[in-house]
Amino acid sequence: MTDDFSQEGNLAQAIPGFRARHAQQIMAKAISDAVKDNSTLLVEAGTGTGKTYAYLVPALRSGKKAIISTGSRALQDQLYHRDLPTIVTALKFRGKTAILKGRSNYLCLERLDAQNSAGGDLPVQQLSELVNVRAWASMTQEGDTSQCAAVPEDSPLWPLVTSTNDNCLGSDCPQYEQCYVVKARKRALDADIVVVNHHLFLADLVVKEGGFGELIPEADVMVFDEAHQLPDIASQYFGQQLTSRQLQDLARDITIAYRTEVREVTQLQKAADRLAQATQDFRLVLGEPGFRGNLRTLLADPSQQRMLRLLDDALELCYDVSKLNLGRSALLDAAFDRAGQYRNRLKRLNNTQEPGFSYWYECSRYHFTLALTPLSVAERFQEIIKARKTSWVFTSATLAVNGEMNHFAERLGVQQAQQLMLESPFNYAQQTLLCVPRYLAETRQSRTAQQLVSRLTPLIEANDGRCFFLCTSYQMMRELAVLFRETIERPVLLQGETSKGQLLEQFLAAGNALLIATSSFWEGVDVRGEALSMVIIDKLPFASPEDPLLKARMEDAQLKGNDPFYHVQLPDAVIALKQGVGRLIRDEQDRGVLIICDSRLVTRPYGEVFVKSLPECPRTRDLDVVLDFIQRQ
Repeated sequence: MTDDFSQEGNLAQAIPGFRARHAQQIMAKAISDAVKDNSTLLVEAGTGTGKTYAYLVPALRSGKKAIISTGSRALQDQLYHRDLPTIVTALKFRGKTAILKGRSNYLCLERLDAQNSAGGDLPVQQLSELVNVRAWASMTQEGDTSQCAAVPEDSPLWPLVTSTNDNCLGSDCPQYEQCYVVKARKRALDADIVVVNHHLFLADLVVKEGGFGELIPEADVMVFDEAHQLPDIASQYFGQQLTSRQLQDLARDITIAYRTEVREVTQLQKAADRLAQATQDFRLVLGEPGFRGNLRTLLADPSQQRMLRLLDDALELCYDVSKLNLGRSALLDAAFDRAGQYRNRLKRLNNTQEPGFSYWYECSRYHFTLALTPLSVAERFQEIIKARKTSWVFTSATLAVNGEMNHFAERLGVQQAQQLMLESPFNYAQQTLLCVPRYLAETRQSRTAQQLVSRLTPLIEANDGRCFFLCTSYQMMRELAVLFRETIERPVLLQGETSKGQLLEQFLAAGNALLIATSSFWEGVDVRGEALSMVIIDKLPFASPEDPLLKARMEDAQLKGNDPFYHVQLPDAVIALKQGVGRLIRDEQDRGVLIICDSRLVTRPYGEVFVKSLPECPRTRDLDVVLDFIQRQ
């Protein structure tokens, strides 16, 4: 099988510009062995290894059914529509492939009909989008909402015409036979290779344990790309959440049932209105948006408990009124079930004394999430692996901290797995310069943004833009955007002002832009060539110690006799930094400057852990050296 990867092999013959890479061959061989032995393998493969091909070829060659899971829907689409067809052609693979997404990614014909029938009070923009969705619905074969170009992916209309596990009517749905989710599930059952994403895999796992409604078929080979994300995503799904969106959706469905099928029961509209109002009132008492707080502390406040009781009373009214009309409407029957589920979740969330969980809440401008999250998913994940005689492969460019993968293995409960670390084939010594500038104010001091702008503007100008400025907070991101727009003439793009995809298109089209971003731009962004030749990071990406989930994990580490900083905070920050740094060099021809504006990297003992975890390259603290490097490019 390694012959496939040789300079005369199948891939070289089918893929223009393909070059044999020793690390890729080692990785493919290790995965092939794990597939044969039904064993578990962890692989850190540095950027440029070609890990996608390294796991696709063994999966296709195995003759077994394989599930490939990626970190996001964007990567899932890229894998299925670009990488997988390339390998299928190169290997002359005759099996079937399929892509499977969560329910909310497929148009729900029943909910579209209900929305059309209910008419009502949609804003003008959403009514216009509804017309576009109707036109698209008459043509689409797969019902994948990402293929409806006329309606933005973040439109508030989509939740109204798609389903979730909570509101799907299942086999009781009048349009079950035409359902796009059912059709996608059938294609996945028939396929040899199925591409999913981590959120769907874990959500489906939880549903399977409940014994109904699962989407993902059983398989012989499980491959997780971007596996470093799994522990955090798993903790979301192995806990409990109640969101304002779920409550508003329930109120909306009760209203639709009243307007279309049970018109004489005016009490339904009153119950729906009361739930919508109680949800809105509860959001208001949570305070400013963009904050994650401790739910235990919040619910210790008598006034907050009162608002929670009002929310529960509104759910109880929905439950009681729906119960009186059971059997008259499938939509109302499902609403009755959901009202009962949400009351149970609310009750569990209110019981804040359950050990082994972090209780937290967060809110955006209009919405909130109440959640309890397990401090560890290791035991649960271990049980899942043991229950299936399957090969498990976990791979990413960022699994190791200080040359070891123990942190990831421990968090996911895969300590017995084989481990393989492969360095990037890129020549960082020639391609990159790392700078930690001298004389920067401590990160906690004021005027940091002004100082960064004045010190770094000459370098950004000399580099002709072509720069990502990655921030660890939204506040710093916004401050920098304001100051840079006052200082430089070139385009300054800001995360949040348009979609991620559109921002990247604008960045590439401009050719000389500065893109200022946080969170989602630290990973999963692939800009090759001269378009990006500078990445600036404002400070080491330690999560806020006030974050209730992190705080609870740190307290748990302390109870187990471990140092919370070195056991929890530091490894998480190292992996996050490696992801951000990985945006710079994406190709053998790339060349660029990495600037980390945090003196702790060289002044604190733990800075060495960060440095040792990054690719080896020349380092400087002198911005003049950086300027010289830029001018020589």
